[in-house]
Amino acid sequence: MPNSIPDTIQLADTPTGLAVRIIDQTLLPGRELILDLTTVAEVCEAIKRLRVRGAPAIGCAAACGAALAASRCDTTDLAPLQAHVREAIDDLAATRPTAVNLFWALERMKKVVAGATDACALRDALAAEARSIITDDLDRCRRMGAHGAELIPPGARILTHCNAGALATAGYGTALGVIRAAAEQGKVARVYADETRPLLQGARLTAWELCREHIPCTVICDNMAASLMARGKIDCVVVGADRIAANGDFANKIGTYGVAVLASYHNLPFYVAAPLSTIDFSLQSGAKIPIEQRAAEEVSHLGHFSDTSVTPEGCNIYNPAFDVTPADLVTAIITEQGVARPPFTASLAAISVVS
Repeated sequence: MPNSIPDTIQLADTPTGLAVRIIDQTLLPGRELILDLTTVAEVCEAIKRLRVRGAPAIGCAAACGAALAASRCDTTDLAPLQAHVREAIDDLAATRPTAVNLFWALERMKKVVAGATDACALRDALAAEARSIITDDLDRCRRMGAHGAELIPPGARILTHCNAGALATAGYGTALGVIRAAAEQGKVARVYADETRPLLQGARLTAWELCREHIPCTVICDNMAASLMARGKIDCVVVGADRIAANGDFANKIGTYGVAVLASYHNLPFYVAAPLSTIDFSLQSGAKIPIEQRAAEEVSHLGHFSDTSVTPEGCNIYNPAFDVTPADLVTAIITEQGVARPPFTASLAAISVVS
């Protein structure tokens, strides 16, 4: 099955120099607009405003932003160029706090900066590293998909939450990568995509990807999952992750925890698909995963999509972007190196050593 989704992230050569090329996800599915970002400030704005989103994609975009900073800086001296790129990396790191892939990718760029001996060579090395991160992520997603497809039964009806597909990565996807690989084997009967309030990433993005690739898809409101499970319409759940603690607790789009509780009650397998770069071994549990709080307007005004308020003026709004699902609700964690099962403290550590 060919991938009909446009490249999510590119470090593109343009007539005016390097640019970070993305598809503006805030406009999907109604409009497919490709943006060429030419300043670090534009890259930061794109990450903050969710023009590019998804933990692996954010990491790729940030790496490209660091390369962009170097390429657009006029100095020929190494020390000022290094200082300029380090400042850009700090700005990029401050965009979103939860997805650990962002910091993983920027650490790779920092090592390139630290090891430089020549300004011109540094520019080339940063561009090469950014492109390597993109290529590496795509490879990881395809390997993850192959491992995860082995867990999917024939004729599966799969529930997913938010968007963890090609748009959230360098391509192919994490959770949707598993679903794509299973679909290529003829195993997928239907995918149920939670709409994923408040920004509707499931309804707008996951459904868009699946429809383009002719994988049967039905969008449901977030409060319909329990009813489908009770009626025996769901066989398993596959979701992505923005950060996984050493014990298997993980942060993902708000509402994931509730889906995991429902899956546990209905005795359904609950799978998490994420690359090893999403695992934060410095955190022993999910209790210390930082949770991003986003603007009230995303709830009160339907996010990017309307100027009309749907809540009373002055009403308090609570809008965390993520929640943390405890490891004891997770059946398995699918990585590019294989499938980890409980107890995750041991299995995740073992997989990371193999990598």
